[in-house]
Amino acid sequence: MAYLARRLAFYALAAWASITLNFFLPRLMPGDPASAIFARFQGRMDPSAIDAMRKSYGLSDESLVRQYFTYLSAVLHGNFGTSIAFFPSPVTDVIRQGLGWTVLLGLVSVIISFALGSVLGILGAWKRAGFSDNVLPPLLIFAGSFPYFWLASFLLFMLGFQYNVFPLRHAYTDGLQQNWADPEFYKSVLYHLVLPATTIILVTIGGWMLGMRNAMISVLSEDYMTMAEAKGLPQRRIMFNYAARNALLPNITAFGMALGFVISGALLTETVFSYPGLGWQLITAVRQLDYPLMQGIFLMITFAVLGANFIVDLLYLRLDPRVRAT
Repeated sequence: MAYLARRLAFYALAAWASITLNFFLPRLMPGDPASAIFARFQGRMDPSAIDAMRKSYGLSDESLVRQYFTYLSAVLHGNFGTSIAFFPSPVTDVIRQGLGWTVLLGLVSVIISFALGSVLGILGAWKRAGFSDNVLPPLLIFAGSFPYFWLASFLLFMLGFQYNVFPLRHAYTDGLQQNWADPEFYKSVLYHLVLPATTIILVTIGGWMLGMRNAMISVLSEDYMTMAEAKGLPQRRIMFNYAARNALLPNITAFGMALGFVISGALLTETVFSYPGLGWQLITAVRQLDYPLMQGIFLMITFAVLGANFIVDLLYLRLDPRVRAT
């Protein structure tokens, strides 16, 4: 319990620091959201509306300290303001539209890549000098050396444009109603998910495999592994219950970080495939100087990373009994 209390205090402090940084950064930049909206209308808006918009964006003539506490109250109530790029939609509505698609793409890609990479790493370390140890690691690392956007563009050109095997854009077929109870919509979503998910898996699976392989090799040299073999335990049990369980701990930490950054979306991958997730929304917000939307997505990423790391801490309590004594 003392360990969890310390971790919760740390995450609470990190969340407060993120919110504070999120408040001050836009105010250090030139201009403000109200001026950006006024410029988009090219003089067709009443100048008196600028003051009203500045107040709505929390940029009134009040002192910075009062603005800060007003912003804290708004964040605690889930109010991130109004989007500029999608004006007059609230930021929470815009984020809600893209969050589901980003989580779907990110979770599917990260979980498949982590699971396959870890299993291949376990087999590669256990069966040294075999195919999974000599051939697969360099091939997967070579595939992972390509930038996201290059591999995504290559797959899109070859499998989407050249051979027309997979669709070129979006998350589902145009014209379909977004209804998860409809089998046709469900199939269309999976069909459109193949190429962007494959891109992320190919780029990341080599790192998971290599990390797990190296950790397994280190664990296999420990004394308790020799003791397990001397006791005559089955090889399968030694491999998974003794070696893999202990070697998995570093990968679990990296997996938690990867899950947290799922919310940020694979920016370039979503852009190449016009996938309507948070990554595409963030790029749109940067292009159009949509400070409220950038702030909202930044906080979503921060809270997701903190939450994922807290879940990893709970997993550590289950996987490593030594943590419970600290």
